[in-house]
Amino acid sequence: MATIAKKKTQGELTSGADILIQALVNLGVDTIFAYPGGASMPLHQALTRFSDKLRTILPRHEQGGGFAAQGVARSTGKVGVCMATSGPGATNLVTAIADAKLDSVPMIAITAQVPTKVIGSDAFQETPIVEVCRGITKHHYLVTNVADIARVIKEAYLIATTGRPGPVLVDVPKDVQLSSCVPDYDAEPELPGYRFDSPLARPEQINQIAAAIKLSKRPVVYAGGGIISAEASEALRTLIKKTGIPITTTVMGLGAYPGTDPLSLDMLGMHGSVYANLAVDQADLLIALGVRFDDRVTGKVEEFCKHGKIIHVDIDASELNKNKPAHIPVCSDVKYALDKLNKIVEPPEDISEWVEQCQQWKQDDPFKFNTSFPGIVQQHAIQELWKLTAEQDPVVAVGVGQHQMWAAQFYKFAEPRRWMSSSGLGTMGFGLPAAMGAQAVHPGRLVIDIDGDGSFLMNIQEMATCVCEKLPVKVLLLNNQHLGMVVQWEDRFMQGNRAHTYLGPVDNPEAVGKGDGLGPKERYPDFVSIAKGFGWGANSVKEKADLVGALQAMLDYDGPYLLDVEVPYQEHVLPMIPGNGTVKDLIKE
Repeated sequence: MATIAKKKTQGELTSGADILIQALVNLGVDTIFAYPGGASMPLHQALTRFSDKLRTILPRHEQGGGFAAQGVARSTGKVGVCMATSGPGATNLVTAIADAKLDSVPMIAITAQVPTKVIGSDAFQETPIVEVCRGITKHHYLVTNVADIARVIKEAYLIATTGRPGPVLVDVPKDVQLSSCVPDYDAEPELPGYRFDSPLARPEQINQIAAAIKLSKRPVVYAGGGIISAEASEALRTLIKKTGIPITTTVMGLGAYPGTDPLSLDMLGMHGSVYANLAVDQADLLIALGVRFDDRVTGKVEEFCKHGKIIHVDIDASELNKNKPAHIPVCSDVKYALDKLNKIVEPPEDISEWVEQCQQWKQDDPFKFNTSFPGIVQQHAIQELWKLTAEQDPVVAVGVGQHQMWAAQFYKFAEPRRWMSSSGLGTMGFGLPAAMGAQAVHPGRLVIDIDGDGSFLMNIQEMATCVCEKLPVKVLLLNNQHLGMVVQWEDRFMQGNRAHTYLGPVDNPEAVGKGDGLGPKERYPDFVSIAKGFGWGANSVKEKADLVGALQAMLDYDGPYLLDVEVPYQEHVLPMIPGNGTVKDLIKE
């Protein structure tokens, strides 16, 4: 929990709006992404009175503000905060809230509401946002009494950041914002049944895990985003060092273990490495840490690690045995469990042959791409970016689509909280605003958005925010003029029939759907002109020989910069296990 700052003097009548902002400041919140409207004007007026303690950033769309708040949370581990007005402002936050729920991101979303006396009357800009968000929040509030605001904000913070993190919605009617009371910032939470203390593994469970590891012949560690949420990366690395067990991660777990380490099997699952998927398939012990056995990892769940014993450690009891039964299910804070395990764990008696087999698989089927293509392919661009920036320890955000998977494959992360990806919900438009949020709280850091043209267009308006707030985000735009991941599925499973996946103007409408005759020679839209119109630096590149120089120019630019890279739309993300498939269905070529 954050250290609570000195409270405002007791006995002073204070407006609900000022109480809410003071409560955030007391909790250590220093950045908020807020878009004003009629119902939230009192809150924004209050924000101006706290400008020396709380930076307010005006996004150009509420969804952008929600993803920027996630950028803060994902890159720091602290709670991210966003705010919107009632009605459409509130509903524009819904996708970002759902995204935070699926990826366990600590976030407080504050929405203004119409006055209490007209709630339910279909008043101007009214939506029942608590009802809308009931299934996609960790908790939610409609505050109808000004005296409750200080307590509710403290509770929202505690709920968002304890246990399995997640988003909390606080809806505040305008009349409650304008009402006054004597605030009690020390009010005790009123959350009967809620556990603030994390569940902790019992000694006998730790002993069971240690015994299973000692007896294993073909063990694999499978680590996910829970490792990063629990700040357990060092404990995980200690476990691998002590045991010598090969490790694979989910897309959420990238950076939990160094991607360049020999024992790293990189990412597993639908677009994971061949060697990770083979290792898990043939493992006799799978040590699953902070994961949820998502369908994009398991494929056909009955066949996933069919012959191995499964240890599953997770802070959320509802995840245990939900998708895949575990032989040793442990509800615990994963860092606590690892710290206790590391005190007693012994390496398996002899797994040298197994480790050699994993290394051989890794050598036989590495991530690869077409190096003979005369232009620039997406994988090459990402790999070169990694080579140029790895030593600078950047924060990298991505949109959603093929570029997201290629970034996960070819950008090797060495530390946690350097990778920000909308993983569970898969929300296009995530990359730019998430990078913007990370840049706001890491002012001296290199922050990069690797994006696709389709995804980038969904929140392109945040380019204005980056300029106005002096946030020097760099965008590597892999521009193939198509919704690449859907195109890949069309090619693989729908005979190449193009069903509204081409994003440019059409020269020959009759050719659409036949895989040819798509688009003019000039690419559309002109992202370089658009970026310059927003005040960004920008350039385009299509020749392989010019790529490294163009990337370096982007990195050297003093301010936000977009590099538009012309890439082919025919590229597929490989390897690939089709939905509900198994390793036997793995596509390499």
